[in-house]
Amino acid sequence: MVNWRAAVRATLARARRYARAAHERHLPRRAAFAVGLTLVALVGTSVGLLLGGRIHQDVGPFAATFVMRPSLSGGTTVQIPPLGSLDLRSHDGPAHVEVTVDSVDRKRAEALVNSPNGINAASQGAVLDVQRGATRLAFQSAGAAVLGAMVLAALIYRDMRRIAWTGAVALVMIVASGVIALGTFRPNSVEEPQYHGLLANAPAVIGDARSIANRFDAYKAELQRLVNNVSRLYGTVSTLPVYQPDAGTIRVLHVSDLHLNPAAWPLIRTVVQQYHINLVIDTGDINDWGTPMEATFVDSIGTLGVPYVFIRGNHDSATTAAAVAKQPNAIVLENSVREVDGLTIAGIGDPRFTPDKSTHGLEGVPAHQESDLVSASGETLASTIRRYPGKVDVAAVHDPASAGGLAGSVPLVLAGHLHHRETATLHGSGDTSTFLFVQGSTGGAGLRGLEGEQPTPLEMSVLYFAPDGPLQAYDDITLGGTGQAEASINRHVIKNNLNPPPSESPVPDTSPSG
Repeated sequence: MVNWRAAVRATLARARRYARAAHERHLPRRAAFAVGLTLVALVGTSVGLLLGGRIHQDVGPFAATFVMRPSLSGGTTVQIPPLGSLDLRSHDGPAHVEVTVDSVDRKRAEALVNSPNGINAASQGAVLDVQRGATRLAFQSAGAAVLGAMVLAALIYRDMRRIAWTGAVALVMIVASGVIALGTFRPNSVEEPQYHGLLANAPAVIGDARSIANRFDAYKAELQRLVNNVSRLYGTVSTLPVYQPDAGTIRVLHVSDLHLNPAAWPLIRTVVQQYHINLVIDTGDINDWGTPMEATFVDSIGTLGVPYVFIRGNHDSATTAAAVAKQPNAIVLENSVREVDGLTIAGIGDPRFTPDKSTHGLEGVPAHQESDLVSASGETLASTIRRYPGKVDVAAVHDPASAGGLAGSVPLVLAGHLHHRETATLHGSGDTSTFLFVQGSTGGAGLRGLEGEQPTPLEMSVLYFAPDGPLQAYDDITLGGTGQAEASINRHVIKNNLNPPPSESPVPDTSPSG
């Protein structure tokens, strides 16, 4: 009897040893299987989100697109083209939400504005619309992610059990991501958004978002005007005069007189990106005093990613021009001609260097004679153009007083200096003529823009050239100066290469009342 029990115990001990050894032999294989399954689920989930994590949802009068993307930092981005975007630290986790405002229903917007209780109703309705969109996005994204993981598993494993396991792992990942997002959700993130593009001026224009939230009643009247103006601004696209750029159209951004205003660079960068600009032409006064300390201001030129053609203004020194020339994408013209992206451009710098009103930059020349030399600089450039073997499409000068000598030598002259827009037709010999386009100040005239009763607006223009050179149309973009919220886009279509009458789109005016 004792021998039988001992034999059983010995047999069980051997079985346990065999089972433990077998488990240890299979453990690396099982671990590798689990890791592989997790990687397949992770990749498939990401692919599914990229392909299916998108819905369309109306939010009040606006048509919007909600998108969920894999991310390491979470958060939400609201895109409002062409004005820019704002980032919200709304949540943490591996999912980023992006909301893009695509268009506006003008009839619904007008009905909302005309209704006495429109803003209150819109506020309540917008919250419900956003909640509905977020819920739809969450369920659709979850389904797309699980489906993506299972499809990838089917392509790799071709085994139903492993496909099911992959789907289960993907579902666990999604649920965990949702728990993290809900657990870290910060509803007050709307009070501290990070602005980009044209919206970078929003805090200075409309005030801190927290103060607006705390004093909603005081802002209600202005908010109603803002909704109306935003709807009109979005309606601009459909009401602009008809001009359809084709694939060969050359898009040029004309800027001038930045005067050390750092707010100009985000605006320029946004327009370059959203209008698919081919090159930028700057007609001078990028600095105020032309000192070496100001040279770093031009470093932003190198971040634009397109050619930047520059001529000196009367506030730009040789040091300024040298700093611009060091930028990898910059071209400084000094009584010279260059072909840039299919457009032939001639340019000459201002002969003066007058950083303040008490100085002038022509040694030995009385101040009252400088105007003659400014005019003569245009004639000098005209001689250079006549010697050029090919056709010149555009001439760039700083002071429009230099343009007279270019009449008939070139179809288009770009200038600045005046801090406000002007256009004119300059008649040359015979039937020749030249279109003069004077740009306003893209920097709002710098500190000078605050000297008058109204701040100087920030202005720039997108010029559309045919592939063979002639100017076809241009869009004037205006953003209100410091303390103003006015924004407008006006389109002008060129007919017969003559100075066209302005064709204005609706101009939203959101400047503070009172």
